Amino acid sequence: MNLAPVALSLILSVAAASVGAHGTEAHESRGPNLDPVTTPFGKTGDPKRVTRTMQVDMADTMRFSPSTLTVRQGDTIRFVVRNQGKVLHEMVIGTDEDLRSHAEMMRKHPTMEHDAPYMAHVAAGKRGEMVWQFTEVGEFKFACLIPGHFEAGMVGTIKVVAR
Repeated sequence: MNLAPVALSLILSVAAASVGAHGTEAHESRGPNLDPVTTPFGKTGDPKRVTRTMQVDMADTMRFSPSTLTVRQGDTIRFVVRNQGKVLHEMVIGTDEDLRSHAEMMRKHPTMEHDAPYMAHVAAGKRGEMVWQFTEVGEFKFACLIPGHFEAGMVGTIKVVAR
């Protein structure tokens, strides 16, 4: 039996399922994604163990405010992300390398839908939330990876300091 057509069909099915509204279409703001995820910069936080709430605003000037955040290792942060602009923005936490790679993928596939606990997609005039625990000391980034936004400088820094 030739499995190549079956494999191709499976790949295309997965790819089709992952494509959806992103680009310039509005997303409904909803509660944080709490799927268990562990990364080099932390893990999905437990909303019952939030140690701080931090508000981050996004604007059509392609800037975050504040653009630099400092947290302690082990902190679980509830990010309240407000889009004060007229276009879709997102806040995605990651390493510099991860964000650059993801931004490149978004340029190639601008309608790709993606959702993870370390990202919040926020429609114009709306707010979203993330709950994230920072487990590692270091300097990490957050960015808007909507094509053109990252390149315009919509990037911030998260400094995680030892307790």
